[in-house]
Amino acid sequence: METQKKILVLCGGKFAFPALQLLAFENFMCGIGIGGASETIVDALERESEDNNLGFKSFPDKNSISELRQWIDGLKPDYIFCISFPYLIPETVLSYGEQKFINFHPGPLPQYRGAMPIFEVLKNQETETAICTHFMNSEFDKGNIIFNDPVPVEAEDTYGKLTVKLSNRMAHVALNMANMLQFASSIPNQPQDERLSCYFEKPRLSDTYINWNRMNAEEIIALINACNPWNAGADATLQGEQVKIIAAELLDEPHDQMAGTIVSAIDSVQIACVDNQQIAVSILSTDYGIMTASQYITLHPEKAGIFN
Repeated sequence: METQKKILVLCGGKFAFPALQLLAFENFMCGIGIGGASETIVDALERESEDNNLGFKSFPDKNSISELRQWIDGLKPDYIFCISFPYLIPETVLSYGEQKFINFHPGPLPQYRGAMPIFEVLKNQETETAICTHFMNSEFDKGNIIFNDPVPVEAEDTYGKLTVKLSNRMAHVALNMANMLQFASSIPNQPQDERLSCYFEKPRLSDTYINWNRMNAEEIIALINACNPWNAGADATLQGEQVKIIAAELLDEPHDQMAGTIVSAIDSVQIACVDNQQIAVSILSTDYGIMTASQYITLHPEKAGIFN
């Protein structure tokens, strides 16, 4: 019987947990490396690794990557899987073996390169995303693609919901890849089409801010969903007040107000949009804290009713 392939997993936190559990259950894993995670996550993974006789190492910052090659040489894995590992792996480490390093990117490649494809996919109102499995090289998200596994994006998906969906799907994609490596003599792959490539930097305030005069209602809802919960909502100015809008829905009602104006604040905070639509805000964050629309209205009775 052929010896089970040994896989070392490099990850960045909770997103990889379902994949770690499934690969460990199927006896594929020989070690876990965690990069840039909180002490709570590091301690939990270290205990689990000890209980399951797995190698474990934490890489708290970029400088600690200098220790990665020696650790890999000691464990001698057949393959190294990367799931949201935050650091670029240098050639000195990749030279451990050709086509030994495989990354699982939570977005379709080459269209959604970068650290937060989940945010960009939602902001751009995509109806489908993917988990892209690809061989790694010395540049982020540019190695040859093995396959893109499609994942539908539902209208109600927020950053949090889509992250959980992708995390759970990632576990099965990683297991399928492990089984493929177990039985295949070679893995088909193809270079990325650079004509389709786009790299997204980590979002800044300008990317998370609602521009009432330029964004239509659907774009605003998409941005709100893309910012929930990682940014604690989409940033906005609401009648002179800085807020974060956490949850809202499209309200198909015309208005005669300026974009960004509160049209009504009775059951929800209804805000005029530039395309003559409205959004109905149900949860938002202010200097007072996170609150429902009704709590916001109670704190701001002067904003209740119709604004002229």
